[in-house]
Amino acid sequence: MNTFRNPVIPGCYADPSVCRVGEDYYLVTSSFEYFPGVPIFHSKDLVNWRQLGHVLDRPSQLDLDGTPCSKGIYAATIRYHNGVFYMITTFVESATGARKNFYVTATDPAGPWSDPVWLHDAPGIDPSLFFDDDGKCYVTANRRPPDGQQYPKHMEIWLQELDVTDGRLIGPKFSLWDGALKFIHAQEGPHLYKVNGYYYLIIAEGGTGHTHSVTIARSTSITGPYESSKCNPILTHRHLGRTHPVTNIGHADIVETQDGEWWMFCLGSRPYGGYYRNLGRETFLVPFIWEDGWPVVNPGKGIVELEMPRPSLAEHRWPSQPACDHFDAERLAPQWNFIRTPRGEWMSLTERPGYLRLKLKPETMTDFVNPSFVGRRQQHIRFAARTVLEFVPQSAKETAGLVLLQNNDFQYRVEYARNGNKPVVRLVQRAEGADRTLAEHAAPAAEAAGKLYLKVEAIGQDYSFYYATQAEAWETLFEHADGTILSVDVAGGFSGTYIGMFASSNGEPSGNHADFDYFEYTALD
Repeated sequence: MNTFRNPVIPGCYADPSVCRVGEDYYLVTSSFEYFPGVPIFHSKDLVNWRQLGHVLDRPSQLDLDGTPCSKGIYAATIRYHNGVFYMITTFVESATGARKNFYVTATDPAGPWSDPVWLHDAPGIDPSLFFDDDGKCYVTANRRPPDGQQYPKHMEIWLQELDVTDGRLIGPKFSLWDGALKFIHAQEGPHLYKVNGYYYLIIAEGGTGHTHSVTIARSTSITGPYESSKCNPILTHRHLGRTHPVTNIGHADIVETQDGEWWMFCLGSRPYGGYYRNLGRETFLVPFIWEDGWPVVNPGKGIVELEMPRPSLAEHRWPSQPACDHFDAERLAPQWNFIRTPRGEWMSLTERPGYLRLKLKPETMTDFVNPSFVGRRQQHIRFAARTVLEFVPQSAKETAGLVLLQNNDFQYRVEYARNGNKPVVRLVQRAEGADRTLAEHAAPAAEAAGKLYLKVEAIGQDYSFYYATQAEAWETLFEHADGTILSVDVAGGFSGTYIGMFASSNGEPSGNHADFDYFEYTALD
């Protein structure tokens, strides 16, 4: 049997949304506090994806200053109509701050995309667009019911027409949906479709954790009333228990192929070492069919599997991305991110060609700021990452090195620094907002050699750290560190672990910099 492996986009690529244009498929996901925002992917076969870049790649599009971890850009939706791509999403200011919905447009999915069109009186999160047969465009999103919440996290789905010429909502708001079952909470992530004369509303319900699910309703009128499927939820893994290899399945978008097959993209997680989800929420793919006017997901099984039969589309592989980035290009590759919107000239690929130069900033990896950091997602349960650093710390405040980041309060930092007059390499564990040095080794050879090699290897929740002053001559810094502090189940939030390079002067001004010759990430699965 010709099969594929889930997730089709591993690592914390949550809340997938997809659209088809001819024989091409485009997919976007959430990006939270990371910049650039909203990664966009391209596929010919639904299984193999290449990243084109990011939708929100300019500070004028995305101001993340002061945005807390796991806030920022929530679920995005991508749609295509009359030669124009639309991406609509929510900017979440803070835990209690405003939710601001906006959309951007482009004629080329690789960009450039427009500056945001902010929508007035568009409450809630997870907006989506639907273009009807008559050309009218509608927005759906969630909000608190006008008559009040009947139970905790009770939300409803609303709809309103959007004038895409003027960029404003027009006409009345309609209440479409407030739950498949009473007390199933957190109605969100709505997507609207029209199939065989029915309007179908797909909703994410049950929260984005273990009880996550996909429900559906339909109507012959776009404004309702909508009837619930008697088979709701049409997709969930909450009945499979916490030991199942795939959990918290939900938040779906669907697409019909040019061959007439129907496929559903959804988020899910792969816990390991217990119910710990270091990889965050990933993008999964599952087929479905229509029976009696309703979707039946993965007929005969009803769940998302790690290995599944491929779509009928011809396989289309893209050139593989090299495991090692030598920083030879003039721009960072699309897998790299900053934390929040970058301000100032603190990163360069051209000042020393072939190196990533990070200038030391007073900001640190523990502050709600834009630190001197460049990172990428952890995408595998077993992996190795390594880099080589050229850096001469001038004071005890100056540090640079390798970081594994869940959020500001949960991370591992391998720091090259100075303790008194001595150069040292140390491993700092940050958990629950407090730093703890797990190991510190004198590194006079690194100062003499002018460079320091750093490596982390993870086998499940067992993370081990190494350093060297000559290539492959590794010395143990610390082995068997507890990786569970990098999971959302310990640290909280929605995102997965990031791995990257950083440089900081820890609150003091500095003219120093750190040069990284390469960064290699290798799956060990």
